[in-house]
Amino acid sequence: MAGMPPSTDDRTIRVARLSKSFGAVRAVDDLSFEVGPGRVTGFLGPNGAGKTTTLRMLLGLVRPTSGTATIGGRTYTELDRPGRTVGAALEAASFHPGRTALDHLRVYAPQVGVPDSRASDVLRLVGLEAVADRRVGGFSLGMRQRLGLATTLLGDPPVLLLDEPANGLDPEGIRWLRVLLRTLAAEGRTVLVSSHVLSEVEQTVDDVVIIARGRLVHASSLGDLAGLARPRVRVVSPDGAGLAALVARAGWARAGSDEPGVAELVDVTTATVGAAAFAAGVELHELTGRDAGLEGLFLELVADRSATAGPDLTPEPGAGTTDGTAA
Repeated sequence: MAGMPPSTDDRTIRVARLSKSFGAVRAVDDLSFEVGPGRVTGFLGPNGAGKTTTLRMLLGLVRPTSGTATIGGRTYTELDRPGRTVGAALEAASFHPGRTALDHLRVYAPQVGVPDSRASDVLRLVGLEAVADRRVGGFSLGMRQRLGLATTLLGDPPVLLLDEPANGLDPEGIRWLRVLLRTLAAEGRTVLVSSHVLSEVEQTVDDVVIIARGRLVHASSLGDLAGLARPRVRVVSPDGAGLAALVARAGWARAGSDEPGVAELVDVTTATVGAAAFAAGVELHELTGRDAGLEGLFLELVADRSATAGPDLTPEPGAGTTDGTAA
């Protein structure tokens, strides 16, 4: 695609000591991370973690309580042509049901500063060229998601902020989205994709930024995150007391609370447990190595953060004012 700015730094997202409070509620709390070009970065966390509020601060829709959120070293309101620099799709896109897909894009084209012909280009890019003249009111949720993405791409932006873009897509659509995002990143763009489910983006992203309760939990490449996975073993014995004594004597770490006669252990192998049980004369009915996978590791990370926090009182992002409060 044409029109990409030459400076790599123009495509870098930086969040530094960013905080946002809605009254007594701290939605984003001293958050810092950086997202660079040429890679797809997953912005992950459970619902209410502060992802959308952070994205809204990046787009100048919510005023930070403290800290900064910049793109290429500038806030969104300081960008010369923000629609040609940043393409964003937050939450569900809104469409006039009586307009065709092509007309919807033609309405936005002059606002972004591109010719009408660009509307046809992006419809082709998102696979909606065959329904360009259909009214949006008859579109499925997945088709609306594609049209929202087409709107995001109108200005051929080097930076993309996408909030839950896979919502409403069927398996074929998710596979299509994965290829598109990787293609856009390969062109040198900065692609930040938010989701509350790691498994949705696991095959798409190169890097991850994980937050919970408004705070950073983990930031690394996907490969480095996978390296944090801890081996697990599930042990079942009819001798509950003997098993508990064996675990305590060996000093093995348990993964959460266990029912009598059952132990979920971490950082130990089946061979080690089996040998120790044999030596201690503890009868085992099950000894199974378990791979929690990236999704399990993600859940552990956000659970650890949640366990040290109070109740989740993060409000829904507001609309109508720059403070994010309801109009």
